[in-house]
Amino acid sequence: MTRLAQTEGLTDIQREILSTVRDFVDKEIIPVATELEHRDEYPTQIVEGLKELGVFGLMIPEEYGGLGESLLSYALTVEEIARGWMSVSGIINTHFIVAYMLKQHGTQEQKDYFLPKMAAGEIRGAFSMSEPALGSDVSAISSKGVRDGDEYVLNGQKMWLTNGGSSTLVAVLCRTDEGHPEGTAPHKSMTTFLVEKEAGFGEVRPGLTIPGKIDKMGYKGVDTTELIMDGLRIPADRVLGGETGRGFYHMMDGVEVGRVNVAARGCGVAQRAFELGVSYAQQRHTFGKPIAQHQAIQFKLAEMATKVEAAHAMMVNAARKKDSGQRNDLEAGMAKYLASEYCKEVVEDAFRIHGGYGFSKEYEIERLYREAPMLLIGEGTAEIQKMIIGRRLLEEYRIQG
Repeated sequence: MTRLAQTEGLTDIQREILSTVRDFVDKEIIPVATELEHRDEYPTQIVEGLKELGVFGLMIPEEYGGLGESLLSYALTVEEIARGWMSVSGIINTHFIVAYMLKQHGTQEQKDYFLPKMAAGEIRGAFSMSEPALGSDVSAISSKGVRDGDEYVLNGQKMWLTNGGSSTLVAVLCRTDEGHPEGTAPHKSMTTFLVEKEAGFGEVRPGLTIPGKIDKMGYKGVDTTELIMDGLRIPADRVLGGETGRGFYHMMDGVEVGRVNVAARGCGVAQRAFELGVSYAQQRHTFGKPIAQHQAIQFKLAEMATKVEAAHAMMVNAARKKDSGQRNDLEAGMAKYLASEYCKEVVEDAFRIHGGYGFSKEYEIERLYREAPMLLIGEGTAEIQKMIIGRRLLEEYRIQG
């Protein structure tokens, strides 16, 4: 284990899980990540290995076949996986958010049906809020679900769906006006639907099409897609929690823990960038000595390590607060904001340390340099995080009288 980003107070089981995952990352992910990423190839063998390790059921309760671990355990696991290849952590994250939403808000029938299969990795989850015509304004969602007997008919187009092709269960947020009179606040007339589908692209069930992968600058390997619903019929018992109008709250709860996950990903990528930078600085010689002995490079390494440590501490704090049952939107927003910004800065500094070689695809830092920007926008942009943080601070420090 490295000196940086250590976590105090872990149980023996947590330490064993993290040691096993780190060993898997070092042996099975890092050696192949850059090659797979350059080919934009889905990491099937890696995903199967994580399935065998039980990672897909890490936070699913033991009664449903999972390991019943905490958000902290999950976040630290994601940190290790992202250190190897961030795309793999994205595959796990969307699955985890749907499992979390089911655990917290699903009916007993929904939990009994989905969670054991999700714990085993037989069902792979994805969730979908965003649409082509909106970004952070979730209240402007136009996809709609209309009741028709014992079913709902869904129509609309979704965007930026991670795991869109490889998933077999998608939690989709739609507007449902049923039982919500005109003038109802938009966020009170939204519903989450649990949509089962075949893995793959094209028409994956009647009325549901996954057109294909979106070609991205980075974050490759994992499939990011659109989702098109055209007369998609969903049984009424696949409304998450069995009640319409609660979808916005379900999704925000999921995104809140997802922000801890994104913070963990930022920590993992930053750790890897630091490892690459400090290693290269000791191998590269200029003016008769390793560049690590030049004060300018030492300053960079010092700043990078401090940022890695600070981001990790904030991520751990946010996870522990959620595990304690307390509200953690402030801490999660701060952790996501800081970790993603610091990740970008640490990766860029490692890139600069590599000099011209950092621009070559033969060096791992080139991949990290293209991956880091995704963290600046995933699960809410930096601007959204600052809005959340600012509002919560005003709640906490409101002047009385």
